[in-house]
Amino acid sequence: MPTARDDELNQPKLGPVGWVRWFWRQLTSMRTALFLLMLLAIAAVPGSLVPQRSSDPNGVTQYFQANPQLAPFLDKLQAFDVYTSVWFSAIYLLLFASLIGCIIPRTKHHLQAMRQKPPKTPVRLNRLAGFTTRDVGPADARPATVATAIEAARSLLRRSGYRVTIYEDRNSTSVSAERGYLRETGNLVFHVALLGILVTVGIGGGFGYVGQKIVVVGQSFVNNLASYNSFSPGRFFNDGSLSPFSIKVDDLAVKYETQNKNALGLPLDYTTYVTTTQPGSAPAKTTIKVNDPLEIAGTQVYLLGNGYAPTVTVRDPKGTIVFQDSVPFLPQDANLTSLGVIKVPDGLSKQLGMIGFFYPTKGSSQTAQGAFASTFPGLRDPLLTLNVYSGDLGLNNGSPQSVYSLNTDKLTQLDGPHTVAKSLELAVGQTVELPNGLGTLSLDNVKRYASLDIHHDPSQGWVLFFAIFVLGGLLTSLFVPRRRVWVKAVSQADGSLRLEYAGLARGEDPRLDDAVAALADKHVAFLTTAKSI
Repeated sequence: MPTARDDELNQPKLGPVGWVRWFWRQLTSMRTALFLLMLLAIAAVPGSLVPQRSSDPNGVTQYFQANPQLAPFLDKLQAFDVYTSVWFSAIYLLLFASLIGCIIPRTKHHLQAMRQKPPKTPVRLNRLAGFTTRDVGPADARPATVATAIEAARSLLRRSGYRVTIYEDRNSTSVSAERGYLRETGNLVFHVALLGILVTVGIGGGFGYVGQKIVVVGQSFVNNLASYNSFSPGRFFNDGSLSPFSIKVDDLAVKYETQNKNALGLPLDYTTYVTTTQPGSAPAKTTIKVNDPLEIAGTQVYLLGNGYAPTVTVRDPKGTIVFQDSVPFLPQDANLTSLGVIKVPDGLSKQLGMIGFFYPTKGSSQTAQGAFASTFPGLRDPLLTLNVYSGDLGLNNGSPQSVYSLNTDKLTQLDGPHTVAKSLELAVGQTVELPNGLGTLSLDNVKRYASLDIHHDPSQGWVLFFAIFVLGGLLTSLFVPRRRVWVKAVSQADGSLRLEYAGLARGEDPRLDDAVAALADKHVAFLTTAKSI
């Protein structure tokens, strides 16, 4: 009697090579490619939910300040660098390999299929879709033979775009016709173009760069590394990739809603008026709007945001100016309540650092924490408040510092909360004394600034090119039917012809039955009347 082990199925064990082949077959299946494409789209979602260091470093800084516990955890998951993260890159590379593995064998199979003859006519056409028969008798206006019927069917099908072949056997002669190869061609074009997008995006990201610059009205930006507030180059970037040009911000016009009380202060329009300069060209005046970037020297310049830059002047006790500049303050709310830092490293007996709030339209009362609140984003009643610190700013140790933050660990607070002195408060044109007789501070003016995003991607034209082919290939694969049609002619004993028609769809083809019936009607009409095809 057989043992239990004899009854078991003995399946061959997969060795290392076998497992590699199995994994490759799974990876290169069309189902896997579509799943990875969907997974890539899902993986890109966090990039739109939280600010990215590559495009909005200031937003990342603000996110850390607003979410001090959540932000470090998200940073460990690379949520602020989604498109260069390990997990996003892994999905990207797997999709790349999967598409290549899908395209190569399918292209080879498609080319072989196009060179082959249409398949032989099935013996029993009545089992196929749209099967219908017609009888052509000897008494018709144009008596037909098997040869003339088949030749007419062949000519009719060729004019309809079919590839045709005639098959003969002992009892009948038939035409086998096939068309719709353009459907598979469109499918392959779609996947090749999708692969082209992945390649060009990867290459473009390697040679491109993204940078941000805050430009105060009246000042200029020159396209060199030293001018950027933040800069994210591609892997293959070099300094020679920076096209020489400059942009001067002449004015920034902002319109706010003032009539509708339910939408008071809602921004209606931002327009930045700029003057651009390129080597060998005269200065040109143009504008930059939120959804209308500036195209210059193969680079796109976007308007990301705007804010206020109070112009302050610091003098020593003798009245000598030791600091004078328009300092950008970062907006904190919809009414542009803004936070900023002023650093005075030289000219006074001690280094000074000041943390302040700017209110474009000062509210009538203070909050519970003692701070004012802006009630409108326009400059109606501007106010600047500052807390002053003295000591070592840490600028002499060579460590880079953000101009939007102040490390107070080695500084002594001179006014504001937890001190006996009140925070400094200045309206435009006012001058106040600095604590401890260090000098004076004046608010001379308030200027606007434009936050510009400079984006250079040499692959944009190629991405558009492949995107057009993606759309064209997809539409072709969806709307071009792949079908086979057969026409069989059988000579009967009474001298008449029995014509059989049938079709077979490769995929969904709801109009196949109608197409077969129309073919039969047109074919018989030609055989029985004097009309031409």
